[in-house]
Amino acid sequence: MYYSDEIIEEVRMKNDIVDVISGYVKLQRKGSSYFGLCPFHNEKSPSFSVSPDKQMYYCFGCGAGGNVFTFIMEYENYNFVEALKYLAERAGVRLPEEEFSKEARASADLKSRLLEIQKRAASFYYYQLWQESGRQGLDYLKNRQLSDETIKKFGLGYSPKYSGTLYKYLKSKGYTDELLKESGLFHIEERRGMQDKFWNRVMFPIMDVNNRVIGFGGRVMGDAKPKYLNSPETKVFDKSRNLYGLNIARTSRKPYLIICEGYMDVIAMHQAGFNNAVASLGTALTSGHASLMSRYTKEVLLTYDSDEAGQKAALRGIPILKAAGIRPRVVNLTPYKDPDEFIKAEGRETFEKRLEEAENAFLFEIRVLEKQYDLSDPESKTAFFREIARKLLEFPEELERNNYIESLSGIYQIKFEDLRKMVNNMALSAVSSQPRTPRIRETGGKKDSREDGGRKAQRLMLTCLTSYPSMFDTIAGYITPEDFVTPLYHRAAELVFAQHEEGEVNPARLLNQFSDPEEQKEVTALFHATLHLEGEEEARKAVLETVCRLKRDSITWKNEHLAPTDLAGLQQIVEARKRLEDLERGRVTLHISFD
Repeated sequence: MYYSDEIIEEVRMKNDIVDVISGYVKLQRKGSSYFGLCPFHNEKSPSFSVSPDKQMYYCFGCGAGGNVFTFIMEYENYNFVEALKYLAERAGVRLPEEEFSKEARASADLKSRLLEIQKRAASFYYYQLWQESGRQGLDYLKNRQLSDETIKKFGLGYSPKYSGTLYKYLKSKGYTDELLKESGLFHIEERRGMQDKFWNRVMFPIMDVNNRVIGFGGRVMGDAKPKYLNSPETKVFDKSRNLYGLNIARTSRKPYLIICEGYMDVIAMHQAGFNNAVASLGTALTSGHASLMSRYTKEVLLTYDSDEAGQKAALRGIPILKAAGIRPRVVNLTPYKDPDEFIKAEGRETFEKRLEEAENAFLFEIRVLEKQYDLSDPESKTAFFREIARKLLEFPEELERNNYIESLSGIYQIKFEDLRKMVNNMALSAVSSQPRTPRIRETGGKKDSREDGGRKAQRLMLTCLTSYPSMFDTIAGYITPEDFVTPLYHRAAELVFAQHEEGEVNPARLLNQFSDPEEQKEVTALFHATLHLEGEEEARKAVLETVCRLKRDSITWKNEHLAPTDLAGLQQIVEARKRLEDLERGRVTLHISFD
């Protein structure tokens, strides 16, 4: 559904950002802004700022930022349309009716009905648990030391011993066999017709991040096989893109997620206070799971079972998490099998200490690798170090590689230089075996330093322009959007200057033009560069230096990209250099005002 810029802006303007964020974060006014603890990372001192003037938020700790749409999207895990609808309803703005094609409407209706069936099934199972017929299931949960509050929180239930009870219940609600078949809750037998998929099992409703029941896991009561049974994939349930417990864990204030193997581990950990625990749904960790977690955290602790199978699962998961930009660490559960067993035996505080001591993923991989070698045998020991050297080459940065060499040399009593030499020799051997290709000559660190300084000048100028509108008069004739040479900054500058021409500079509205979340975050940072305005004279000097730096970099960039035959462009550069020289030498004075 397409929504016009006008309706989007109306919704934004009718949802004051301070009012909206105050519903999630405790804010205190300091000067012209409000501050609180950032909801997107764990911190003790408030670095999360909300500007009523700019209608934007920005965290000086983690860099999270944006307008009111961005906040709702990030906090509630909504897409833009979902955030727009939520804020429209909050402000009483009526959105245009969405128009579906016949096929799209049919698909949406099917998903809606399937979600309705899952919700009714969850209520049915929960009711059955508390009946006399569900005594076996309730006893099982009580024996696992789960409280009534925890059972209710996770909506745990029981599927009766006799197959067909859920089918009869849902048929009485008017659902067709065709629709029930699509739900994944039933299977068809030749003689008996449609039968319940789950019977005589403790039921674990699986919810998506928006707290909608999308499927179930069931633990059998007795010795029947399989012990655990999950819903098959349906139009509403994709096990490779959902995680058990994430609907709760995503709002945790912890800076990391804890991933477990099973439902009971997650539930036991939440009951013990670790409400950032999740589990994959009867399948190995996938890139879809990692991508989903990366929306909420950059660190994951693996608490897989301490047996060989658990170690293999951790080894499979580590590269998947790293590929998604997540830092994995591995929790040592020995002598216990799983987190549930550990917490029951040792208690919450001891388990929390194990979490704090979680092992670096690479060192864990080396420790598991060590078991394949006999370190008392010189040949086997050398082969082990060769394998370590090969794995160390996976780190592209020399500093990080050297840090690991230092750690490993201490662990395995090998000289730092000896291990580093082995790594370097292996790298040289790999290079010599590769076909030679021409190398492009790279400049040293001065260019990087120049680019960093140039970016800073662009950010400071955009912050000045949006904080002090009179600054447009100051830079008139010297700075234009063309002088912002970083592509994203250039685009933002064009929008800011266009808004100024229209009579109102509005950064929050401007942000609607950037759909990519990372771009939104970076653009928000452009309007929140640190301005040191301790004294008026010092502030004027800082602005003058910023203007000169920005113009100098712009002239350099244009000169480097000028076509040899562009005489008009060359003349413009010459004139710009002369004006900059006048400014730098004080022959021309800028009128700088912070009104």
